[in-house]
Amino acid sequence: LSKLYLPDLLGKSGLLVQFSDLAQPDVELRRAAVHSMANLCLSVPGQPYLDESYRSLCFQTFLSVLQSSKTSDVDDITFCMLLQNALKGIQSLLNGGKMKLMQTDQLGFLLAVLKKCMFYGLPGLNVEMPAVLYSAPLPQYDGRSPVKPEQSELSTVKKKSKGKQKKGQLGEEVKEELESDIGDGAIHGMDIFQLHSGNAQNSPCLNPWNRTLDAAYVPAGKDHLSCYPSWKRISSSESEYSDAEGGIQSKMRSYQAKVRQGALACFLSTIKSIEKKVLYGYWSAFVPDTPGIGSPQSVSLMTIALKDPSPKTRACALQVLSATLEGSKQFLSVAEDTHDHKRAFTPFSVTIASSIRELHRCLLLALVAESSSQTLTQIIKCLANLVSNAPYSRLKPGLLTRVWNQIKPYIRHKDVNVRVSSLTLFGAVVSAQAPSPEVQLLLQQPSSSGLSNSGTATPRHVSSSEWWRRALPSEGEPTDTWESSSSEPCWLIRLCISTVVLPREDSYSDSDTSFTASNVYEPSPVRLESLQDDQQILCITLLLGLNHSENPLVKAAAARALGVYVLFSCLRQDVMFVADTANAILNSLQDKSPNVRAKAAWSLGNLTDTLIVNMEMIGQSFQEEFSDLLLLKMLRSAIEASKDKDKVKSNAVRALGNLLHFLQPYHIVKPRFIETIKESIQALISTVQSEATMKVRWNACYALGNVFKNPALPLGEAPWTAHAYNALTSVVKSCKNFKVRIKSAMALSIPTQRECYGTTEQFSQIWSALVIALQKSEDTKDFLEFKYSASLRTQICQALIHLLNLANSTDLPFIRKTIAENGDMIRSYVSQYMKLGVEEDEAGIHTNSHERERLLKRAIEHICGIEEVSEGKAKVVVAAYLEDILTNHINSTELTEA
Repeated sequence: LSKLYLPDLLGKSGLLVQFSDLAQPDVELRRAAVHSMANLCLSVPGQPYLDESYRSLCFQTFLSVLQSSKTSDVDDITFCMLLQNALKGIQSLLNGGKMKLMQTDQLGFLLAVLKKCMFYGLPGLNVEMPAVLYSAPLPQYDGRSPVKPEQSELSTVKKKSKGKQKKGQLGEEVKEELESDIGDGAIHGMDIFQLHSGNAQNSPCLNPWNRTLDAAYVPAGKDHLSCYPSWKRISSSESEYSDAEGGIQSKMRSYQAKVRQGALACFLSTIKSIEKKVLYGYWSAFVPDTPGIGSPQSVSLMTIALKDPSPKTRACALQVLSATLEGSKQFLSVAEDTHDHKRAFTPFSVTIASSIRELHRCLLLALVAESSSQTLTQIIKCLANLVSNAPYSRLKPGLLTRVWNQIKPYIRHKDVNVRVSSLTLFGAVVSAQAPSPEVQLLLQQPSSSGLSNSGTATPRHVSSSEWWRRALPSEGEPTDTWESSSSEPCWLIRLCISTVVLPREDSYSDSDTSFTASNVYEPSPVRLESLQDDQQILCITLLLGLNHSENPLVKAAAARALGVYVLFSCLRQDVMFVADTANAILNSLQDKSPNVRAKAAWSLGNLTDTLIVNMEMIGQSFQEEFSDLLLLKMLRSAIEASKDKDKVKSNAVRALGNLLHFLQPYHIVKPRFIETIKESIQALISTVQSEATMKVRWNACYALGNVFKNPALPLGEAPWTAHAYNALTSVVKSCKNFKVRIKSAMALSIPTQRECYGTTEQFSQIWSALVIALQKSEDTKDFLEFKYSASLRTQICQALIHLLNLANSTDLPFIRKTIAENGDMIRSYVSQYMKLGVEEDEAGIHTNSHERERLLKRAIEHICGIEEVSEGKAKVVVAAYLEDILTNHINSTELTEA
C-alpha cells in the first residue's frame, strides 16, 4: 500500500520533496518532512526496499540538509533535530544494504559533512571543513580557523618564562610532563587542550554554519585537577551534564551531543558499507598524526574521545576508530620508523608510523582520564585492535611496554567488561608478531608489578615505560618466555588459569547482564610448548570442557582457542587430541549463536590445515589412524556450514578443500563417501559462482585448487570436473576482484596430468579463458585493483606455460588458432613475465628468471615433439612462436648484462 503512495511522496513534485526543500520557509515543516523521509528509508523485514531512484533522491536531500547553513531565524534545537533526522536517514539507507557509495565524490561529500557533524557543538572548537574530502595517502587539508585571543591559552603550549606564570597558562614543565611516559603518577589530560580546529581550507565552497562556541575548559590552576579534561570535573558516571548549566543551555548541549552521536553512528555504517582499502584513502582525515614543530594537532576521532563531555559520544568515536583499525594490518604494515629519516620530504612509511605512535599516546591518555566504565571498555577494545594490527617489528620498541604497564591494573577493575577487555588486550600484546624480545621481557616482570587492588577507574602504574631497555637475561639464566626465574608459569598464565578454574562472582558489577559479543574479543590462548605436561593437560581439559558451556561467549572463545592449539607442533601430531578437538569443534559448529559457529568454522579450517601438514610430514600412518567416521562427519558438517553466513562459509569451504585433499584412495571407493564427495565439490562450485563476499569466493577457489592436488580423485573423468572448471574459468575472466582472479588462475594450473583437464573441448575452454583473462588483466573500473594486475598476469602466464607442457596433439589446432588471433598480446605479456625478478606466486612458490626459462624451454621441447610427430617439421608453428619469445628474452638479457 505504501508503495502506491511513494510517487506522491517522493516523486519529482512529491509532498516530502517539496516540504524538505532548502527554500521551504517553515523550518518545522521542513524538519517533519525530512523526518518522514528518513522513516521511509528504514528497512522493514518482509517488505520491498525503496527503488534506486527514490534512494538516490533521499540521499541527496539528506546530504543537502547536512551541508546547509543555519540561518538566524532558526533556533538551535530545531536545527539540531533537522540534522539528526538527516543523519538517521543516511544511516538507514546504508544499513538497508542497498545503498552503495560507489562514486568517489559521493563518498567524499558524505565524509566531509559527517566530519563536520562529529564536532557539532563541541565546546572550544571552531571546525571548518571543505565541501568534499578527497582520497589521498597523505594529509591534504591542514587549514585552521583563526583562534580567538581568549582561546590562545587553550591551543598553544606557552614557552616557559622567567617570571611567574599566569593562572591558567600551560607552562613548559607541563609540556615536558605531557611528553614524558604516560602513567607515572599524574594524569596527563592537559594534552587535549592542544586539540583544536584543523583540517579546513579557505575556499568559497565552505559552508559557514559552524559557530564559535564557548571557550570553556580553562585549567583552574596548577593542581592535578587542572590536568583533567573538563568533562571529568563536570560530569559523573550517572549523568552527562552538570545541573549548573541549567535550562535551555543544558538542553541545547544535549541535542548537540545527539547530533555528534548520530554523525558517528552514520560514519560507522559508512565504514561497513565500503571496502577498507577505500576507507584508508581518508585515513589522515580521521586518525591523528603527530603535529609538526609549532603546529597544533588537527581534529580527529581522538579529539572527540578526549574532549567530548558526553561519555556516550566518546564511546561512539572509539567504536568508529576501532572499526577503522579492524583489519588494517596490511595497510599499517608499511609503517617504519626504526631509522631516523633526514630527507626533504616525509616518506609515507614514516607518516603512518607517526600516526600509530600518536594513536598509542592518545588512547593511553584517554585511558587514564576516563571515568565511564562503558567508555573505558571501548578504549581498551580500540587498543586491542591497534595492537593486533600494528607492525611493531618495524617500529622503535617501547610502545607495547607502555600499553602493558598502563593496562595491567585494569585486570582488577570492578567492572567485568573492563576486566575481560583488559585480558583480551594482553592476549593481543602476547600475540603481536611473536617472538618479540620486548614481550619476552614483559612476561618476566614480577607478578606484583603495577597491580592494584583498589578497583578504581583510573589506577596508576609504577613501572617505568622504558623497562624494556633493561638488559636481557645473562648467560645461564632461564630465558623461557612463559616462565619466571622460579620455573613457574608467568603471572599472566597463572591469572588466566585461576580465572577459568575459579570464576569470581561479581555481584557488584552492574553491566554483566548487558554484556554482548560486540563488547569483547576472544582472548588469544597462551602457548603450550614451554609448559609442563600436567599444565598442558590442564589447559586442554579446561578448553574441551568450556566448549560445552551454555554461555555463547565462553563457547566461542573456547572453540577459537582450540583452533589455535591444534596448530602447535606438540599437539597436532597427537591423533587423539586432533580427534577430540574435531568433535568439540563440530559440536560448536551446530550452535545457534552465529558468533560461536564463526569461531568454530575458523577452527575447523585450522584443524584441516594440520591434517594436510601431518599427511605430508608423517605420511600414511597418520591417515590410517584417523577415524573414517569422523572424517565423513567433518565433511558433512562443512557442507552444511558452507550454506551458512559468510563469516562461517569462508572457513567452511577452506575446510572442505583440505578434507578432499586429505582423502585417500580407499576412502574414495567406499559407497558412503562417494555421495558426500560429490556434494562437497558441488558446494565449492556453488560458492565460487555465488554472490558471496570476495573473501568467501577467494577461499572457494583456493579450496578447489586443493581438491585438484589429490591424485586419488577422478578429476577429468567425474561429471563434476566440467562444472568445476567452468566456475573457475568464469571467475578468471570476469570477477571484479583481481585477487579472486589470481587464485582461480592458480587453481587452473595445479593438475599435473593432461587427463585431469578432460576432453579437448574442455582443455580449449580453459586455454581460451586464460587468454581472455590475460587480455583483460588491465580492465577494471576500480583503480585500486590495478596494483594486483601484474600479479594476475604472472599467474596467468604460469598457467598458460603449464598447459603447454601438458598439451597433446588434439589440443594444438586450437592453441595455434589462438596464437594467430592474439599472438602479439600474448608475446608482450609473456615477455614481461620472463623479465621479472624473483617472484612468489599465490601458492608461496618462489620462481626466478632462470626457472621460468627452464619451464618455457621444456614447453618448447614438448610442443615441438608433438608437432613433428603429428604434422611434420613444416607445421612446427607453436614451437617456433615460443622459441622466438625465448630467443628475444635471452638476447635482451645478455644485452642488459653487457
